[in-house]
Amino acid sequence: MAQLAGQPVVILPEGTQRYVGRDAQRLNILAARIIAETVRTTLGPKGMDKMLVDSLGDIVITNDGATILDEMDIQHPAAKMMVEVAKTQDKEAGDGTTTAVVIAGELLRKAEELLNQNIHPTIIVKGYTLAAEKAQEILDSIAKDISPMDDEMLIKAATTSITGKSAEEEREYLAKLAVEAVKLVAEEVDGKYTVDIDNIKLEKKEGGSVRDTQLIRGVVIDKERVHPGMPKKVENAKIALINEALEVKETETDAEIRITSPEQLQAFLEQEEKMIKEMVDKIIATGANVVFCQKGIDDLAQHYLAKAGILAVRRVKKSDMEKLAKATGAKIVTNVRDLTPEDLGYAELVEERKVAGENMVFVEGCKNPKAVTILIRGGTEHVVDEVERALEDAIKVVKDIVEDGKIVAGGGAPEIELAIRLDEYAKEVGGKEQLAIEAFADALKVIPRTLAENAGLDPVETLVKAIAAHKDKGPTIGVDVFAGEPADMLERGVIEPLRVKKQAIKSASEAAIMILRIDDVIAASKLEKDKEGGKGPGEEETEF
Repeated sequence: MAQLAGQPVVILPEGTQRYVGRDAQRLNILAARIIAETVRTTLGPKGMDKMLVDSLGDIVITNDGATILDEMDIQHPAAKMMVEVAKTQDKEAGDGTTTAVVIAGELLRKAEELLNQNIHPTIIVKGYTLAAEKAQEILDSIAKDISPMDDEMLIKAATTSITGKSAEEEREYLAKLAVEAVKLVAEEVDGKYTVDIDNIKLEKKEGGSVRDTQLIRGVVIDKERVHPGMPKKVENAKIALINEALEVKETETDAEIRITSPEQLQAFLEQEEKMIKEMVDKIIATGANVVFCQKGIDDLAQHYLAKAGILAVRRVKKSDMEKLAKATGAKIVTNVRDLTPEDLGYAELVEERKVAGENMVFVEGCKNPKAVTILIRGGTEHVVDEVERALEDAIKVVKDIVEDGKIVAGGGAPEIELAIRLDEYAKEVGGKEQLAIEAFADALKVIPRTLAENAGLDPVETLVKAIAAHKDKGPTIGVDVFAGEPADMLERGVIEPLRVKKQAIKSASEAAIMILRIDDVIAASKLEKDKEGGKGPGEEETEF
C-alpha cells in the first residue's frame, strides 16, 4: 500500500506477504541452508540415514540426497530451489546429489557473510560466476583419463558410490553386478561408448539376502504363464513378441448382428473359433515356442497355445516388450498375420519360477543382450528399496565413466585442490570480486570438513592436515575417514567420475547465484482452506 496525496493506494491484495531487500535475502538464504544442513549428515562413507514418514504412514529409510529431498514436503520457495539442485544432479550425473546441495548451502552461507560487510549481491554474483567457470577448468586439468572398459577402475568407482549406503556390506558384489550390466548394454559408435540405462531393468523382490541379488542376461517379467497346461520351462526358446490381442476383434463401429436361427448362431461361434485358431496356427507355423503378448489372450487361444506346447504371457508392459526385443533380438509384430520366422528372438531358457511366493518369467541366456535385468533381493522392503537406490547410483556412475573415460579422486581431494587453486586465482582477479572468489574457494572446503565431521573426527584438525598434505603431495590427497588421516585417494580406490564433480559445482553455483539475486519476495495469501486452519490433501505439518 502506498500513499498518493494523502490517499492510500492498494496495489497488492489483502493477506499478501512481502519481504524486501536484506530481509528477503536473509530468509531465502536461511531456508536454503536449512535444506543443506538436513542432508549434510548423510554425506560420505560414515554418513547417517534419514527416516521419512509421509502423511499416509509410509516409511522411507535412505541416505540418498535426492530421495530425501523428494520425499520431504517442502513449502518454502527458496528451499524448493535446493530440491531442484538435487534433481538436476541426479538426472545429469546420477550421483553426488548430497555434495551439490551441501556446496550450494555453504556458498550461500559465505555470501551472507559478505552481504553483512555491505558488499553488493551483484559483485558476489560476478565473483561466484568467475570462480565457477575457473573451477570447471581446474577439474578438467586434474582429471585422469582411463580406458572406458577398465574393469578394475569401474568396480572401484561403483564401490565408492555404494559406500555409505545401508547396502555397503555387499558393496563389492553389487559393484561387480553394476559394472557387468553397464558393459552388456553399452553400445560403441565411432569409438565412443553410449549407455542407455533404461535397458537395465531393476526388479525387486523381498526375501533372501542382498547377496542373492543376481544379474540375468535377459529380462525378468513380473507375470505368470496364462494357462496351467503350458510348459513351465522352454529351452532353446524361439520368442514371438506380439502387440495385438489374440482375441476376436470387436467391430470398429457399433454394429448389430441379427441371428434368427440356432444354426446361424452356431455358424457365428464356429467362425469366431476358426479366426482364433487361424491366429494360433500362424504362430505355430513360424516355429515359435514362447509368446509374449502386450494385450489380452482369449481363453480359447490359451487352450490352443497350451495344446501346441507354447508358453504364453499376456498383458506385458510396453517397456518390458521393448527390453525383450533388445535382449532376444525379436521384432515386435503388430499383426499376427505378418509374423515370420525372422521376427522371432532367441533365448537359451524361458522359465517360470516362484520368487518370494510370486510367479515370474525369466528369459535367460540371450546371445548378445542389449537389455539385462538385475533381480534385487533383501530381507525387508526397506532393504530392497535402498539396494535399488544404491544400484541406480552405481550404474549411473559407471555409465558416466564408460561414456567420458575421465575420473577424479574422491574423499574431498578435488574440493581441496579447487580451494587452493581458486585462492590463487582470486589474487589475480583482484578488486571486490576477489573477496567473492575467496568465499567460493572457502565454501568448497565444506566437503572434506563434513566427511571428517560425519566420521567423528575433529573437522578443523583433519582439514588443516589434509590441506598441508595436499600442497605437499599433489591433487589426489583427500581425507581417509577410516584411518582418520590424509591419504592418496586413488591408491585407496576412492574414485568418482569427473562428470559428477563438474555437475555438482555447476548446479550448486547456479542455484546459489539465483537465490542471491532475489531482493523482493511477494507471496500471495494462502487459499481459504489454509486460513481456516485446514490442510489440503497430502500436505505435511513440516514447513521450511
